[in-house]
Amino acid sequence: MTSDVAFPLFSAPYAPADEPIAAELLRNASLGAHAEARIDRLGANLIAAARGKKTSRIGGLEDLLREYSLSSEEGLALMVLAEALLRVPDSFTADRLIEEKIGAACWSGQGEAHAGAHGSEPLLVSAAAWALGTTARMIDKGKTAEGVIAAAARRIGMGALRAAARQAMQLMGQHFVFGETIEESLRRASSREGRSNRYSFDMLGEGARTAADAEIYFKAYAHAIEAIGASRAVAANPERLGISIKLSALHPRYEPLSRTRVLAELTPRVVELARMAKRHGLHFTIDAEEADRLELSLDVIDRALADEQLKGWGGFGLAVQAYLKRSIAVVDHVATLARQHQRRLTLRLVKGAYWDTEIKRAQERGLADYPVFTRKAMTDLNYIACARKMLALRANILPQFATHNALTVATIVAIADGVDGYEFQRLHGMGEDLYAGLRDEFPGVTCRIYAPVGAHANLLAYLARRLLENGANSSFVARLGDRDIPAADLMVRPQAIVGEAANARASALALPLDIHMPSRKLAAGVEFGDSQALSALLASLPQTAAARQAAAIVSGAKTKLRKKAAIPKPAGPTREILSPIDGSAIGAVADAGTSELPQAMDEARAGFRLWSRQPVDERAACLDRAAQRLEAEAPRWLRLLQLEAGKTLDDAVSEWREAIDFLRYYAASARDRWGSPQSMPGPTGEDNKLHCHGRGVFVCISPWNFPLAIFIGQVAAALVAGNSVLAKPAEQTPLIAIEAVALLHRCGVPASALRLIPGDGEIGAALVALPGVDGVAFTGSADVATRINRALAAKDGPIAALIAETGGINAMIVDATALPEQVSDDVVASAFRSAGQRCSALRLLCVQEDVADRMIAMIAGAARELAVGDPRDVSVHVGPVIDADARGALLAHIGRMSAQDKSGAITHFTGTLPADTPQGGFYVAPHIFELRSAADLRSEIFGPILHVVRYKASELDALLDAIEAKGFGLTLGVHSRIEATIAHILDRRLAGNCYVNRNMIGAVVGTQPFGGFNLSGTGPKAGGPHYLARFCIEQTITINTAAVGGNVGLLNAVE
Repeated sequence: MTSDVAFPLFSAPYAPADEPIAAELLRNASLGAHAEARIDRLGANLIAAARGKKTSRIGGLEDLLREYSLSSEEGLALMVLAEALLRVPDSFTADRLIEEKIGAACWSGQGEAHAGAHGSEPLLVSAAAWALGTTARMIDKGKTAEGVIAAAARRIGMGALRAAARQAMQLMGQHFVFGETIEESLRRASSREGRSNRYSFDMLGEGARTAADAEIYFKAYAHAIEAIGASRAVAANPERLGISIKLSALHPRYEPLSRTRVLAELTPRVVELARMAKRHGLHFTIDAEEADRLELSLDVIDRALADEQLKGWGGFGLAVQAYLKRSIAVVDHVATLARQHQRRLTLRLVKGAYWDTEIKRAQERGLADYPVFTRKAMTDLNYIACARKMLALRANILPQFATHNALTVATIVAIADGVDGYEFQRLHGMGEDLYAGLRDEFPGVTCRIYAPVGAHANLLAYLARRLLENGANSSFVARLGDRDIPAADLMVRPQAIVGEAANARASALALPLDIHMPSRKLAAGVEFGDSQALSALLASLPQTAAARQAAAIVSGAKTKLRKKAAIPKPAGPTREILSPIDGSAIGAVADAGTSELPQAMDEARAGFRLWSRQPVDERAACLDRAAQRLEAEAPRWLRLLQLEAGKTLDDAVSEWREAIDFLRYYAASARDRWGSPQSMPGPTGEDNKLHCHGRGVFVCISPWNFPLAIFIGQVAAALVAGNSVLAKPAEQTPLIAIEAVALLHRCGVPASALRLIPGDGEIGAALVALPGVDGVAFTGSADVATRINRALAAKDGPIAALIAETGGINAMIVDATALPEQVSDDVVASAFRSAGQRCSALRLLCVQEDVADRMIAMIAGAARELAVGDPRDVSVHVGPVIDADARGALLAHIGRMSAQDKSGAITHFTGTLPADTPQGGFYVAPHIFELRSAADLRSEIFGPILHVVRYKASELDALLDAIEAKGFGLTLGVHSRIEATIAHILDRRLAGNCYVNRNMIGAVVGTQPFGGFNLSGTGPKAGGPHYLARFCIEQTITINTAAVGGNVGLLNAVE
């Protein structure tokens, strides 16, 4: 397919600091007095043209954005309605959505106010206001939306209201979307009005989640290219028409960690489409994706350009986003490609449409900085810098400038000294008046319309991005529509707004690692879309780990493993630790014997007396030092998490970061809460102080599924509160525990305050039964938690504290307004990440029956694309389960479910293990079963098995009753666009952690305190503000300060 070409390496820092970039941009921003004067004149004319009095017309997206800005109730309601209504098949759910979104806003008032101030209204705006404001006109203070809707329904019928709202959405769709099919779009492009324009057709749709989706999108692209190529418009002028391709629509796992697979499978498809476009002489543009996919996109493009059949073709191009700090480096890379392949490439420069996503992702990933600029003025400034470079490279690049900003347009014209050798681009429905004004001054200007093509129901991602991009109060489009803002204010240069490099950042937005400052820093993470960072991490991981040994730490020293006859045998058995990856021995452990436990308790009691009297700040400092070391020693921890716990690299990084966050969060919480006694209010002449102290000896029993984070979280909380700890890790993962204990000892925790007691469940039970246990922190099964609770209650002496976090039959409820692609992503992550071995994992998916077929099919198709295997391979999504017992239990459940005649279950997906799955490992492929009712799932199935039930929208309460009847209460997911539905579900208080319109795993320390109630735990929540208090006793000290010599403070206060 491709020639043997050395691909130029794209290399640029992923998220560099803003200030050095700003300094360089500001240094080169001036264009000279003559050019600036030309910009002022042309910009003023363009603004005047765009604000000129409009005649009565249909209007478009620009008009709607002026009416219903994103900052208004109407704008938000409009976005939700446009996003969801057309995909809702049933009247019951559609009515609920319409009631909420129409009833909560004041549609008619918006339109009337604007029309009165600025003349006649475009038809689209007035029609939307009429259809959506049918009931709003009747809303008075004190009336509820539901009441008004009900009254209107009685007058004209709910069917008529529903039809009006759907009609408004259809009308919007007709003006946001150029055509529902490529044929309709070509007819429009060939009309008398359309013939004067150039077009780039964008086939609307979300990224592919399944192989079937990718095939549908590929065929749609291929069909569109052939249809465009066969049209008379192309025959007359091939330059007029082109197509934009979204790579994520052509592959179901378009992600950096699947790079090898993506390059092998996707590149030939892109080449095939490009060859078709070349044959017809069309423009062929690869659309921009999120920042973490940039390098992957460039890898695909590099290889596609090397195809021999594309040699000499100048129609191939891509889009670059100016809000990316790496955008200038992308321009340079494209120019290098053009020179290498001796052809001219097209390059579309856009501002960027995923800004909020990029900000959130950088914070979640724990990056040192953001990959995008955080100030709009910096994006505008960088846009001009990219434009200058592109214009200087016109021998290699055909620049295409996508903008609706009059200042940007005027600046580009001034830099280029005219309109030759490049083209502008605008979105369909936007910028018409602005570019009409430009054409009046420069008749030869080329402006291409970016024209969305697709069904109106697929409008949502496009519409939401446009609203976010252009509806914000800071955008040029929003400010242009506000005629109270003087034109001169719109012409203020971005370099003047920024001023100096120190102002390059948005002052209100902290760096990703600092979002919890000043109390603590987040754990630094890794961006897998940054090839340099990923390569460095992979190179640092030890390829093999030296065999490790774990043993009980009693009297401050390990019980030695028996190697020779001269060494005495430990009290407990010695056993090998097997890696779940391949069953190989990676170490050994000498389990504690029950005879050692009384000594351990005596020494822990003595250690408590010393440790509890250390100042809180010193105890917290030990945790901070441990966090620092843990962060610095990432490679060995990540590899150990993979070898002993079977973690994928992504999961290992997440757990390692969580452990660091626990250490820092509990250290900061302890300082804040107990740095000094709390003064209590009271009568004069008394000093009342509330003191907190450690309880005594805590037994911490942790699970194997988070052998570092939960182990170190329990231990750190108990220690910083002033307790001594007997820590018993899960029997499957003692090697991680011994390393964690050694880390804490190295960082200042005395051996007398922290002891390791490895062993099985019998050792755990013996620890709990010891006299003198003051508290137990336990994470594991509900059955074991119940036994611990009974054992503690049956003991004589002081009442011990129990902090238990167990599992649950965690459910996710999905109604008909939910976005299928988002549901698919979140279900697959929640059910199958970590091989389903999370307490929070999704076990029971409840889907409204009206959309269940499509939802289930997409989820099953997405599950089919998951790679199962050795987790040391970065492309693997699902690693092994923990041991042979776990695998056996899961396979037995799969067998029962597969026997449909007995279980009544329907099998929707049966995963298979690849041939290269390591022999000896403990692997279970994902499975999906549909049950007859929620009651059929009677226990937690701890692995990659998803159960699905359907429910009627009118029977939601019956479903909630069934979930509640299970008695658990850990996590719950909700996917809906109806706020009332969300509120109703949440009000049932079915779970300790509830997640709306996102996945339901990965609780973040200090952000989403984690833990449940009922059978799922006792609380308080780990990583939350109340957790440490459970490890303490409280002491109130009252001193009568007036007992000797009177109250001097009172006397002084009244003089």
